[in-house]
Amino acid sequence: MKSYRKELWFNTASRREFINITPQIEECVKESGVKEGLVLCNAMHITASVFINDDESGLHHDFERFLEKLAPEKPYSQYEHNGFEDNADAHLKRTIMGREVVVAITDGKLDFGPWEQIFYGEFDGKRRKRVLVKIIGE
Repeated sequence: MKSYRKELWFNTASRREFINITPQIEECVKESGVKEGLVLCNAMHITASVFINDDESGLHHDFERFLEKLAPEKPYSQYEHNGFEDNADAHLKRTIMGREVVVAITDGKLDFGPWEQIFYGEFDGKRRKRVLVKIIGE
């Protein structure tokens, strides 16, 4: 069995952002040489997410509005966590959107359903953060 590990680094210009990382994950699968197996992608920070959905800008705006209704950024004083930081909302948003995804690799390619893409979701950006890519298989 083969094993592959790589870190992808991101530094977003804004506090919240969704980035399609499917091309980077496809490149990792190619580099790994795995033809049949699994790829795990997980955010290595508690205010960021990795998730699967459609790459459609209207949907991304819907995510933003939905998450802001559930866990609004301001007022900062509404959160107990915000004593030393102002990112309690980012922790909650990450919990809603999830930490990681696992995708099957079949015949050397990501085995997606229609329209599925992998995204990095940043909820407390403007600093360097990473995503772990771990691939195992034959």
